[in-house]
Amino acid sequence: MKTEYFILRLHDIGAIKFGEFTLKSGHKSPFYFDLRDMISHPEILSGVANLLVDQIQDLDFDYISGVPYTALPIATLVADILDKPLIYIRKEEKAYGTKNNIIGKFEKGEKCLIIDDLITTGESLLETAEKFKNEGLEIVDFSVIIDRSNNIEQYLNKSGYKLHSLIKLDKIIEVLKENNRISNDQKIKIKNFTNKISYKNKTGKNLENHLTKLLKEKIKAKKSNLILSLDVDNQKDFFNILEKTARQIVMLKTHIDILNDFDADFITRLKEYSIKYDFLIFEDRKFADIGNTVRKQYQGGIYKIKNWAHFITVHAIPGEGILQGLFDNVENRACFLLAKMSSKGNLMNETYTRKVFEIGEKYADVVSGYICHANSKEELRKLKNKIPNGQLMLVPGVKLQAGNDSVGQQYTTVEDAMQGGADCIIVGRGITDAENSEAAAKEYHERAWKVYKG
Repeated sequence: MKTEYFILRLHDIGAIKFGEFTLKSGHKSPFYFDLRDMISHPEILSGVANLLVDQIQDLDFDYISGVPYTALPIATLVADILDKPLIYIRKEEKAYGTKNNIIGKFEKGEKCLIIDDLITTGESLLETAEKFKNEGLEIVDFSVIIDRSNNIEQYLNKSGYKLHSLIKLDKIIEVLKENNRISNDQKIKIKNFTNKISYKNKTGKNLENHLTKLLKEKIKAKKSNLILSLDVDNQKDFFNILEKTARQIVMLKTHIDILNDFDADFITRLKEYSIKYDFLIFEDRKFADIGNTVRKQYQGGIYKIKNWAHFITVHAIPGEGILQGLFDNVENRACFLLAKMSSKGNLMNETYTRKVFEIGEKYADVVSGYICHANSKEELRKLKNKIPNGQLMLVPGVKLQAGNDSVGQQYTTVEDAMQGGADCIIVGRGITDAENSEAAAKEYHERAWKVYKG
């Protein structure tokens, strides 16, 4: 099967569509590819498998894999033709039995080539590669049927991967135009759309809301990336520690419901400290319910959090409705979404984290950034690269030395957090439990800022 014929056959079966389509990012695209129905057309399926074999047969790899689900039948055919073992990653992590997330037998240290049907941002390929690498396999080469990106090879090369694409979008446009399948106006619309697509932030916009800008301004003004998590259970200790550390911090993170002696005067005093020492207030309430319930929790009750906290923490697990419930008709308030927690064994997998970023990008007017934890600066960098442009990454679980505690909290170092791309570090017991909280806050402050300013 020739490439030109393959393109026309894809158009024949409706795998290539033109019109106006809403992508999962929320953007309107003048074209859409859906190769899933190829499995019902043996001629096309076997033809594309042979085209891929011609392209990749001289590469160095021991196993073949396909990104579930569309690429799996294709990868199976390619593996059979080349007489290579097939392995693949489960779409969802297995939580029972052997808990193996890779299907198939493999040896650690060997190479696997990953096949996918389409590539735009490369996210699914990179996530699949990371999962394989975590299991001890080496990933160098990606093979895709259609490359609809805007020169993504450079981006992947920087990450240590080589992309082998069978057909580029330009070729598809050329063939379809020559065969009178699309008009010149459609060709121009497609070109204009793809030129706007970037890998990190599909909108190409700087997604800064008012409070994001304010926090960034305070970071520069105070020359501090330090957020103090002041989790003590009485006002005396709270303000005693705050008095000693407030000059070092850019933001104070509270857990208001920890206080045993809370009263309205506490909020008045807290706001006075915020003004006097020029820091923002971040109530770590971790809202995680339906919109109507969180609205009442946020605006009412004895704490009336909306009235004094610049930021709150929000779980995205209820869906985007939680943000509507919290922030409809609310001004000058924003949140950070929990994208990756620091507790051992937490259930925030790669798919969940990706969805969090998608929701946060869509609601950037009230989402200033994300709470992200990882056990290495390399993993943090990968998270940072997925965060939409202009939004922030706050890293919790930071101490002067890496480690963990008795209840599953994992810690990373100041330097690893900052070198991993943190905009701010969140420090709690490393300061509050220190013999000299003032000196401890100063050390965290200085070490973080030293890395930040480069």
